[in-house]
Amino acid sequence: MMYERCVAYLDQRGVTLDDIADCVLFLQQRYHPELTLAQCRNVVEEVLHKREVQYALLTGIGIDVAVENHRFLDPQLEMIVQADAPLYGIDEVLAYGICNLYGSIALTNYGYIDKCKPGIIEKLNRDHAVNCHTFLDDIIGAVAASAAGKIAHNYEK
Repeated sequence: MMYERCVAYLDQRGVTLDDIADCVLFLQQRYHPELTLAQCRNVVEEVLHKREVQYALLTGIGIDVAVENHRFLDPQLEMIVQADAPLYGIDEVLAYGICNLYGSIALTNYGYIDKCKPGIIEKLNRDHAVNCHTFLDDIIGAVAASAAGKIAHNYEK
């Protein structure tokens, strides 16, 4: 099943579902102090069960791995992706595709989490010299932002 493959690829890249749930908790705990890590993890799992999210995740990891292994089509573009060049932006565009499934709150959450880079997102950025995580860090941020958006939509104020 595609969901299990996605979770296995995340694990191979050093990312657990609890790591993503921590980011969701970071985004939503201020608004919902009763929210638990287990609840956040359940919503992360729901987001990761969407086929569009799975395709984005597999595509992003595939690009990162191809760049790491010097098997990308164009050497100059490979260097741009490896460096996570600020003007490249395609990694963010892929992440926006995930967020768009969950509305404007997911997009604003993504912008915030992409700037402050909590938890696993910051770790992936630090690890960038060893492994290419150009796409993965943004995809993790988008999944967390989407899960946070889903939580926000399910609470009445």
